Amino acid sequence: MSDEDDKKRPGQLPPEEPTGGEGSGDAREHSGRPLRPEGDSGAEPGPEQRQAQDAPSSPADGAEKAREPEGGGQGRPAGPDTSRAGQDAQETPEEPKSGEPQAAPAPGAEAPRTGRQRLAQAVWPPRVTRAQLIVALLLFVLGLGLAIQVRSTSENSSLRGARQEDLVRILDELDDRTKRLEDEKQNLEGQRTELENSSDQAEEARKQTRQKARQLGVLAGTVGAQGPGIELTVTDPGKAVEADMLLDAVQELRAAGAEAIEINNVRVVASTYFSDSPGGVRVDGRKISEPYRFQVIGKPQDLEPALNIPGGVVQTLRKEQADVSVRASKKIVVDALRSAKRPDYARSSSP
Repeated sequence: MSDEDDKKRPGQLPPEEPTGGEGSGDAREHSGRPLRPEGDSGAEPGPEQRQAQDAPSSPADGAEKAREPEGGGQGRPAGPDTSRAGQDAQETPEEPKSGEPQAAPAPGAEAPRTGRQRLAQAVWPPRVTRAQLIVALLLFVLGLGLAIQVRSTSENSSLRGARQEDLVRILDELDDRTKRLEDEKQNLEGQRTELENSSDQAEEARKQTRQKARQLGVLAGTVGAQGPGIELTVTDPGKAVEADMLLDAVQELRAAGAEAIEINNVRVVASTYFSDSPGGVRVDGRKISEPYRFQVIGKPQDLEPALNIPGGVVQTLRKEQADVSVRASKKIVVDALRSAKRPDYARSSSP
């Protein structure tokens, strides 16, 4: 191999000039392998001789040998790999020997964490985002739908796997149950109709009862009344009018259809009585004096003629020198009341 070829090879160092006393070393550097010593018969050297031959004679020779590639100097230089291996050796800390005590960590230095601690720190506390929540909700809905679908499918599959006799029996049971439900529905509708009718009847009965109570209250004098009627006024300057004359007037008015009568703020009812008193008349024990004013509710066309008949109330009072006036009115108010008394012996015969 020529010198020009050696120069053209990239990455190969140029050969050094030989110096005196270093012939054997220069031969090794130029060829890339050690030369055989003189007098060697060509026999293969032993292991001890190979180690002696491969050992560098000086530090410079060791460095040069490290730069030489394997295979007789034809490969790439080992300089970068050797330097990288040296850096790795420098960066790798030496392990303490078993007999030597380990150095204590610095007070401010953080203790090294194990793999489990780092995993726990990465997992907890959980960092939940909005997207993760939406995905979790969608997965939950999807799982619920799948569960419902599986359940319905299992029920349908149980029916599909049944025998024909079982299916017929199931259909018969469903028909019977449907019929019972229809009958119950009709019964309930009938009960509802009866309740509605009874409710309407009860309401109508209550209305009639209230109306009847008002009518009876008017006759009994426990409630006020108003309506068309007449106003009868008797003036007796000679004090000749007696209690029986006023009683005749009341009976004549009742016979003509009077529904409510009031004399000088005293309500006249079925149990009302008249008695003579010095200077006047007593009605139900209350003394009244002239002029005697009758407030009568009824049909004016029937009440007024009943008082003016020949030989009736008006003619009798005028014979006693009393002044009598009758006036029809569209609205007569009878507001005098009397308390209802419970009868001592009479009781209602209706249930």
